[in-house]
Amino acid sequence: MAEITLEQLTKVYPDGTRAVTELDLEIEAGEFVVFVGPSGCGKTTALRMIAGLETITDGTVKIDGEVVNDLPPKDRDIAMVFQNYALYPHMNAAKNMGFALKMRGLSREEVEARVREAARILGLTESLQKKPRTLSGGQRQRVAMGRAIVRNPQAFLMDEPLSNLDAKLRVEMRAEIARIQRDLGVTTIYVTHDQTEAMTMGDRVAVMRAGFLQQVAAPQVLYQRPRNLFVAEFIGSPAMNLIMAELAQENGDLWVRFGDHRLRLTESARAQHPGLDGFEGRQVVLGVRPEDMEDAALLREAPEDRRLSVLCDIREDLGSEVYAHFNVPGEPVDSEEVVEAMTINALEDEETRIAAERARGTGVPFVARLERMTQAREQAPLEIAVDVERLHFFDPESGKRIGQG
Repeated sequence: MAEITLEQLTKVYPDGTRAVTELDLEIEAGEFVVFVGPSGCGKTTALRMIAGLETITDGTVKIDGEVVNDLPPKDRDIAMVFQNYALYPHMNAAKNMGFALKMRGLSREEVEARVREAARILGLTESLQKKPRTLSGGQRQRVAMGRAIVRNPQAFLMDEPLSNLDAKLRVEMRAEIARIQRDLGVTTIYVTHDQTEAMTMGDRVAVMRAGFLQQVAAPQVLYQRPRNLFVAEFIGSPAMNLIMAELAQENGDLWVRFGDHRLRLTESARAQHPGLDGFEGRQVVLGVRPEDMEDAALLREAPEDRRLSVLCDIREDLGSEVYAHFNVPGEPVDSEEVVEAMTINALEDEETRIAAERARGTGVPFVARLERMTQAREQAPLEIAVDVERLHFFDPESGKRIGQG
């Protein structure tokens, strides 16, 4: 296991394109860190600089305290797993897994012992004599991982290893990779554009955008306290609902107003956002997670000052829960980072795209994740109860979270 430290890591290509800018990150020995972000955000470039496959323009990469900027990949004691498997088609699984060890001059007995142990861990014992063309996609990915495991490296670097698998197999393999990493305890950096992979696999998740690190934190911290608007909108499915709002005092209470609606903030809600009172009379960006709204008809008590009266536009019944789409009169948040994150989410979620198209021009589209017992019906009035303790507020000028990040 090795600590990996990135200090002011920067990559600028000859044409002036800045792929990564001053990336600072400390990864502890044995930690599983996931880099996530849209295509072109710099996550793969950062991984390749750590691996030594990409030259570094500025900054340093340290592995166990040693600067490795000028070390070739083979001397960094790391193992990479790629999305295309890169298996030799004429070799069986065992030979593919042991080939690098053979080239390093290890004895036949040592190679076979390491391959057998890796096969046991990966559930490949019965497939060792099979060639890649006879293996399923999941088995081929396991062989690629086995090739990395047998080397006993200080760190694993994984570049979107599951992107070529179908949805069901991806779910199975991400759990398998997380288990293997936990059992082996090897420092791992994993790159993906899939936020579900990032949130379910990583000890910490590093969100990147346009070459800059936006936030790095444990998945729940990232989800519950996004540092800025891009992270707020990018992380979460369905995405956080965002709308322009105004803060106003009334009879000693602080209210948030948007469109025809207003919500009273409790003292505990205000305490979670130090500095919120300083925005009184000003516009803020209000964020509401879909699961922080409920069907008021199912609650024993739902105060009027925490309700939204809306018209349900689309009902998506998922069996275990229901997504209710509706429009809220008001001003949408059209900052560059929010538009980018919304576009990414819409491209990956067909239902979100359709709902956004239908809502265009009629208000700000919202989605609530409701209990399956809800009586929400399309084109029918719906009373939504909002958990004001879990609201999010952002400065519309800086895009940063108001209060602690």
